[in-house]
Amino acid sequence: MTDKPTEHPKSDAPGNAEKPVEDWTTGGEPMTGAQASYLKTLCEEAGENFDPDLSKAEASKRIDSLQDRTGRGG
Repeated sequence: MTDKPTEHPKSDAPGNAEKPVEDWTTGGEPMTGAQASYLKTLCEEAGENFDPDLSKAEASKRIDSLQDRTGRGG
């Protein structure tokens, strides 16, 4: 047995947070429950309407936009 750490082939691949939304393979699927919950909160704070029919990619873009407006962005 060696002491060399195991290399993970996907360790250099960008995660979804780093990958452009347009390149997400699941971007056209309905938004996740976590996205919906956070987006509802952001919409309420920004005085905007919540659209429950957004895709994952659309919700991500909307969240980014509302984070900028509400000051919650990182």
